[in-house]
Amino acid sequence: MTDSHAKQKIRAIVGAIRSEDAKIRARFPVLAHQNTIGLLLTVMSFVMMVGLGYLYFLEIIPAWLCIILAAMVASISHELEHDLIHNQYFAKTPFIQNAMMLTVWIMRPNTINPWFRRKIHLHHHITSGTQQDLEERLVGNGIKNPFLRAVVIVDGLMGLVLNRSTFNKEIKGFSFSKVFNAGFPITTAYFIVLYTTLGYHLVNLFYPLASVVPTYVLSIMSVLEFLMVVVVLPNILRSTSLNLVTSSMHYYGGVNNLYEQTQVLTSKWFSIFHLFCFNFGKTHTIHHYVPNQPFYIRQFISNKINKIMKEQGVRFNDFASIKNANLYQPEN
Repeated sequence: MTDSHAKQKIRAIVGAIRSEDAKIRARFPVLAHQNTIGLLLTVMSFVMMVGLGYLYFLEIIPAWLCIILAAMVASISHELEHDLIHNQYFAKTPFIQNAMMLTVWIMRPNTINPWFRRKIHLHHHITSGTQQDLEERLVGNGIKNPFLRAVVIVDGLMGLVLNRSTFNKEIKGFSFSKVFNAGFPITTAYFIVLYTTLGYHLVNLFYPLASVVPTYVLSIMSVLEFLMVVVVLPNILRSTSLNLVTSSMHYYGGVNNLYEQTQVLTSKWFSIFHLFCFNFGKTHTIHHYVPNQPFYIRQFISNKINKIMKEQGVRFNDFASIKNANLYQPEN
């Protein structure tokens, strides 16, 4: 595809997105109160997550239901963080914006802090589909080895450690310590809870510990197991779903322009994962064309825009690329 042809398609898609955006805003004047909507969604999602933990603590809901529902709620916080990174809420009131960013980080403690992620996410929009796109490579995009890719998708810390030497060679300015330290203290605490709990139960399989460890250790383990259910396991479910979807829908290699950066995932095979990443594969391509738009508006207009993108030749459910480490290959 020639550059001029790609530019025509990009202009058509951007125009359609902006047109639908204007229509939905005119139809629902309340959408003009963007700061208030963002703040309410942040508070509501945080309260819901705390509430689910409290219901589990009272034994009103079982662990499996708490994990599933908390993962779905946490997926909202990811979208809110994404909007905050693009200054969609309280751009002129840093204190409130930073408080919102801290809140969504607490809800998603297995991620680097939002202020550092802002840097690599904005860089992602410039370098998407290339070796320099640190954000997507951190979640598995472009990895050929299926085992390594699975590890990276499920455990971001392990993925960072395993890919350290590769990133040092291929990504300009990459610093393992900067990325690692961007998780302190919240992400650090998350992984301490995760690995301590896993380690305890692994040892306990072969050597029962309840009868030999001090009582205070059992009390600590009780707290850690509670945190596993209400925070850690929901975020493993959420982030695994998101990482699988985002690393599948972004192309890696063969990308020459915005039009070739992403595909749209509407296949039923991704339906279960979309539950825990707020429909990301069906809507995120819209964001690449118009970044300065709240996530809920993308949801409203996605059906119409996806039809238009398909008409413009944007790829849908390109499983051949997923099998080929996300390479964008010209159509014959």
